[in-house]
Amino acid sequence: YADSALIHQQVEAHAASHPEAIALRFEHEHLSYRELSERANQVAHCLLKHGIRPDDRVAICVERGLEMIIGLLGILKAGGAYVPLDPEYPADRLSYMMQDSGISLLLTQPALHERLSIPAPINVLDLRLDDPALAAFSNDNPPARVAPLNLAYVIYTSGSTGQPKGVDISHEALAGHTDVAIGYFQLTSQDRVLLFSSLNFDGFIEQLFPALCVGAGVIIRGNEV
Repeated sequence: YADSALIHQQVEAHAASHPEAIALRFEHEHLSYRELSERANQVAHCLLKHGIRPDDRVAICVERGLEMIIGLLGILKAGGAYVPLDPEYPADRLSYMMQDSGISLLLTQPALHERLSIPAPINVLDLRLDDPALAAFSNDNPPARVAPLNLAYVIYTSGSTGQPKGVDISHEALAGHTDVAIGYFQLTSQDRVLLFSSLNFDGFIEQLFPALCVGAGVIIRGNEV
């Protein structure tokens, strides 16, 4: 699967060919593929300004919602590798994962600051859709800077046999797995997929990226459901 387009490149292609198709729904909000890609581009340009380079690890700890997906795509577009942190996890576990993964930056939300014990010297960026500082960044696709073997994300095991262990996943592996899932589930652009898993569970990958890579719609489960 070395020739598969990378995940964010496939989303960009749908944003160009079917810009007004609905990519995400969360409660009473929705984003088209164009809006999703443009918002993620602004995050990517912000991360690039903060010095993020390929294989740099960027943690993301946000509540379920549109910002969660925008942040993930923004990190991928910038060339970084995302480290998912579910804010429902215990604070000491989140702190351990931040230290163990060697992140250089944390994307989060103001409401979560008190819940997180952020180790120094990690930089913190707040991710808010209504942030004028973020809106000032370009919404154009950032220049291509990622190779297939660069890291896409780092996901941690459950820790049921000891300390959780981080597993490095490359862009090539993520794109290949996504291709297999698309075929297995026979996904098309007419489908709607429920994203119900925790950000820290590997099932999250199969509920999100295959749908976005065929131009389908993703329905994000809220915390109250």
